[in-house]
Amino acid sequence: MNNQELELNIGWLYPRLMSTYGDRGNVIVIEKRTQWRGYKVNIIPLDQSATADDIRGVDIIVGGGAQDRQQEIVMRDLQGAKADALRDKIENSTPGVFTCGSPQLLGHYYEPGVGQRIQGLGILDLVSIHPGENTCRCIGNLVIEVTASRLAQDLKEMLGGATPYLVGFENHGGRTKLGKTEALGRVVYGLGNNGEDSTEGAFYQNAIATYSHGPLLPKNPFVADWLIQTALRLKYDQPISLTSLDDTLAMQGREAMLQRLNVSITPAVVRA
Repeated sequence: MNNQELELNIGWLYPRLMSTYGDRGNVIVIEKRTQWRGYKVNIIPLDQSATADDIRGVDIIVGGGAQDRQQEIVMRDLQGAKADALRDKIENSTPGVFTCGSPQLLGHYYEPGVGQRIQGLGILDLVSIHPGENTCRCIGNLVIEVTASRLAQDLKEMLGGATPYLVGFENHGGRTKLGKTEALGRVVYGLGNNGEDSTEGAFYQNAIATYSHGPLLPKNPFVADWLIQTALRLKYDQPISLTSLDDTLAMQGREAMLQRLNVSITPAVVRA
C-alpha cells in the first residue's frame, strides 16, 4: 500500500467557536505535513451541524481555545450521542491535541470568573477554576519538558534521543488541577496549569491537552508527526514510519526562543 492510498480525516472541534487564539494553525500544520508526505487528508468540521457518526469517522481530533460564552454554547451542543462518540474516540486512543478551552471541556467542570459552572465530559480527571475577575491571567511564553511517560519516550525516539521540550505561549484565566490524569509535562519557563505545582497540560490515551498556544504544532513539528504517525498506525494497523521533512527553520526558531528565554536544553536531531 503506497502513501496515496492512505487517508486521514482531521476532526476540527467547533472551528468558529473554539479558535480564539489562532489554534487553527495546529490544523494547518497537521494537514500540510500529511499532504507533503503524499497522504490524502480531509478536514471535518465537528460543529453544531456534525453528527455522532461524523465524530466516529475522524482519525485525529483538534480542539482550540474559546471564551467562556463560547464554551457554554459548545457544551450545550456537545451532549448525548455526540458526547458519547467523542468520549469513545478518546478512550479508544484516537490521537488529538486539545488547547486551553478544549481540555477544560474534557475535564469534570470549568468554573468561570463570572457565571455558572460549566459541566465537562469527564474524560480527563481534572477540574478548572477561574479565581475571579480581579485575578491576573497566566500570560506569557511557555517551555515545558514532556514527562508523560509513553509520549516522552516516543518523542525522544523521534528526536534522536534528546529529551522532548515544547515551546509555546499561554494565555488563560482558569487554573487547572489534575486528579489521576498524568500531566503532559513539567514547567521549565512560565506558569502552566495553575502556577503552583509546576505541571502543564495532561496526557490520556493518545490525547494531548495543553495550555500552550503559539500555536503549538508549528513550533514543535515533531508533535504533529507523532499525531500523524499514531493515527496512521491505528487506522491501518501497520508499522508506518514517516519520511523526514526539512524542519530547519522551525528548529532554528525554537532555538532562538529558548535563547531569548535563557533556557538551555540539548539540541534535538529529528529522525524519520
